[in-house]
Amino acid sequence: MRGNKVLGMIYASAYDQALPELTNMRTMGSVPFSGRYRLIDFALSNMVNSGISKVGVITKSNYRSLMDHLGTGKPWDLSRKREGMYILPPFNSADNAGGIFANRIDALIGCGTFISHSNKEYVLISDCNTVCNIDFKNLFDEHEKSGADITIAYRHGETPALSNTMSFDIDESGRVKSVSISALGGKTSDYSLNILLLKTSLLERLVLEAASMHHTNFERDIIQSKVGLLKIHGYRVDGFARTLDSLQSYYDINMELLNAENRKELFCRKRPVYTKVRDDIPAIYGLGSNVKNSLIADGCTIEGTVENSILFRGVTVGKDAVVKNSIVMQGSYIGERAQLNSVIMDKITVIKPGQMLCGTDNFPVYVGKGIVV
Repeated sequence: MRGNKVLGMIYASAYDQALPELTNMRTMGSVPFSGRYRLIDFALSNMVNSGISKVGVITKSNYRSLMDHLGTGKPWDLSRKREGMYILPPFNSADNAGGIFANRIDALIGCGTFISHSNKEYVLISDCNTVCNIDFKNLFDEHEKSGADITIAYRHGETPALSNTMSFDIDESGRVKSVSISALGGKTSDYSLNILLLKTSLLERLVLEAASMHHTNFERDIIQSKVGLLKIHGYRVDGFARTLDSLQSYYDINMELLNAENRKELFCRKRPVYTKVRDDIPAIYGLGSNVKNSLIADGCTIEGTVENSILFRGVTVGKDAVVKNSIVMQGSYIGERAQLNSVIMDKITVIKPGQMLCGTDNFPVYVGKGIVV
């Protein structure tokens, strides 16, 4: 199977409720990550690198920053006369009077015309809260080889604490024998990364059937209930693949990227991760600056100490300020002699001179967008 036979569909707002601090004014897909990226960059890049040339981005609300980031799709080579990238916001209809997709099934129904008019044989569906670099070409090949109706990417590890998280019992051939659904998390299992591949005709049939029976839960009513009727195959993903389920997990996953081996796995040269390009000057390091084991984006000005931290574009660290084990997003300012430890600073926040904020690795302090401390 080739990527040009596949339509990509990305849920930009799935699991927004798992990260309310960061998704209050933005979607999950536009949450900043690792110094210069947004979470949607990984799903988009995985699709483009596998040859998918038409992608629909399903949005729900608070998608202005997402539209600003995606633009016409040019950074992902999706700005085209034919096919390319399409943003699919909700719209008012007789069945959707509120104008907001209520669930996954409702969103697929709302995008039904787009899917049917795509003229693609297969559909690849993905969320934005999983950070990974997957070669979907291998997934396509395994789907054809196994003769599966649905192929779902999964990872073996600690199950995320998300609503409707699917865990699988998989036999030696890779077939899913049973599906359990839980929101507790913490246990070790083969859990879904919410990346699914299936034929377009099958997806349309399953969604229409679910709608006719007033089903609303995609995982329970379409996947779990069809295990005995459809051949559902599991595609195991190894390497660096992490799912965000809380602010703590956001902090932990970012901190993991201070390890060079993890960065090498996620930002693979063979499969680049693309993002919106912002031309800026290189980072400036003052004479008294001291930076250790940190990711520093362009446009930063550092005159103090930065250790084990991630600084996004345009961050200013004043003289004699100390930033440790922290994530500082774009355009933030840290005044002279200020001290930060285990802090997550959203965009354009200000820490006044001499102030101190201290969290722990297990409980980082969060400073909201535009707040002055």
